[in-house]
Amino acid sequence: MSAVGALALTACGQAGQGGTTSEDGRVQLTMWTHSAGNPAELEVYEQIIDDFNASQDEYEVIEESFPQGAYNDAIVAAAAADDLPCLLDMDGPIVPNWAWAGYIQPLGLPQEITDSLLPTAIGTYQDEIYSAGYWDAALAVLARKSVLEENDIRIPTIDDPWTIDEFDGALDTLQDAGYKTPLDIGAEDSGEWWPYAYSPMLQSAGGDLIDRDTMLSAEGALNGPEAVEFFTWFQEAFEKGWVSSSGTIGNEEFDKGEVALSYTGGWNALPSLEAAGDDLLFLPPPDFGKGPTIGGASWQWGISSTCESPEGARAYLEFSFQDKYVTAFADNQIVIPATEGATEASEYFGPEGDLRPFVELSQEYALLRPETPAYAVISSTFEKAGKDIMNGADVQSTLDGAVAEIDANIQSNDGYGF
Repeated sequence: MSAVGALALTACGQAGQGGTTSEDGRVQLTMWTHSAGNPAELEVYEQIIDDFNASQDEYEVIEESFPQGAYNDAIVAAAAADDLPCLLDMDGPIVPNWAWAGYIQPLGLPQEITDSLLPTAIGTYQDEIYSAGYWDAALAVLARKSVLEENDIRIPTIDDPWTIDEFDGALDTLQDAGYKTPLDIGAEDSGEWWPYAYSPMLQSAGGDLIDRDTMLSAEGALNGPEAVEFFTWFQEAFEKGWVSSSGTIGNEEFDKGEVALSYTGGWNALPSLEAAGDDLLFLPPPDFGKGPTIGGASWQWGISSTCESPEGARAYLEFSFQDKYVTAFADNQIVIPATEGATEASEYFGPEGDLRPFVELSQEYALLRPETPAYAVISSTFEKAGKDIMNGADVQSTLDGAVAEIDANIQSNDGYGF
């Protein structure tokens, strides 16, 4: 989106920074969300806002929604113009960058609320909470029980996942059984999917995106022996035809039975349940050597640093974290509820819910992406390196180049406060 377009999107935010009042004397608080085009999510927001506005007479929340593809540009442009709304949502991994840049202020919600949330639904920078979310998401390997049993492939469990040798053997067996591409890992997708989906595999192998002890360098984490070993496997998986980058985004190939396994998120699970029924399994990812890992953190809410009525923004957020709303988000969008009470009440994620395994996978394996302002650069650099390796580039030199780019960015920003 052009800068002119982004600035145009922000123009309506000026009336809701908490410094203006409605005709009936309420302080107006503008709330921006990335959810345009997602009616299931917007439906819940609209209910919360209606309920909050009716529950008191001091504040009026006014919601404005943007397409996800334009949202971050709008935020950056609004920040440059000192025109951010009071309330804004953000993808979990970007929270440290926006905190470091001064876009958002410490959240300041009561501890009983933040303590009730999944650890992956909290966004921090320098050990201070800046955001909180109503849900998280989780990845799993989807399979049909009948396919595994017909091919004498052991069904893994959370307590006993596939080793990488078992996983490789299963892929070979399934390919020999007639699946030209036995595994869909979504490699045709782009953007944040790449670090969200594939950096957990790297972490399972013993590598990482950055040295988390210092947050000052990717040296050794992203280009050490463990990282080279993982990305060599990754490259060979494409060369052997185990995986492909020519599919369709989503889970269509698995649902049609064209692939035997699919590494995907819970948000794709309902169509697969409809397609496979009781034959469907939600399996843990394989263990590359250091235990399985999946990505954690989804969209969360914060308060802008320029909000003139942060107490009103906090009052709205406190109101919004009621279990009934968290459950509604979960079941409308097919995402994991962030509170225990909401999880128990969820149709899909409760104790008897069809998607309960995603809750267990998240509890057991979820790992936040590195909580550093450098993550924006880490993410795009990882994606480029991963795609280059997928397409045949030398693994070691490609990873060395990615490390150099990440480290240069960190150094040019004086370590981002670490």
